Amino acid sequence: MKHLGKLICALLLAPAAVWAAPLYTADNKMAVPEDYRTWVFLTSSLDLNYNTTATPGHHMLDNVFVDPAAYQVFVKTGTWPDKTMLIKENRMAESAGTLSKAGQFQAGVMNLEIHVKDETRFPSGKWAFFVSPDGKAAGSLMPQSANCYSCHQEHGVVDTTFVQFYPTLMPIAKDRGTVTADYLKEIGAK
Repeated sequence: MKHLGKLICALLLAPAAVWAAPLYTADNKMAVPEDYRTWVFLTSSLDLNYNTTATPGHHMLDNVFVDPAAYQVFVKTGTWPDKTMLIKENRMAESAGTLSKAGQFQAGVMNLEIHVKDETRFPSGKWAFFVSPDGKAAGSLMPQSANCYSCHQEHGVVDTTFVQFYPTLMPIAKDRGTVTADYLKEIGAK
């Protein structure tokens, strides 16, 4: 009984993840959360591109973050709760620096892509995409006709999200059985 009391006390005093609810502006844009770089880091990639052609001579590095409360729910359930926000920070890749002799490093923010699940605001698809042109200004809502919606619908592994690119979350989705049948078919899994 003494151990149970200590456990309850520890749980009550443990810091809980603060939910970073989406904040919309009057003109239907989304404010960029100031602290998103302190969120849970999911992955980084170099020149990940969904188009068939890449821009010559241009390299991009990106980082993906998710709000901590949504991450905790995903770890437990393998699904994203309502009000989840994923932020893909696209940065220029540079190779010339004072010390660098080879390779690429991240430079200035090109833009932010915000993928938000808001079942009240977007009841038909539940998810929406916003793009901030510089990572500071509020993100503009992408129209439903934009390729991001159909691509995520067709290729998203969990609830239209690209969990296949998040190496720490893919095993959780598999264990919880939340990987889409379409994705399993796409990779030829049985």
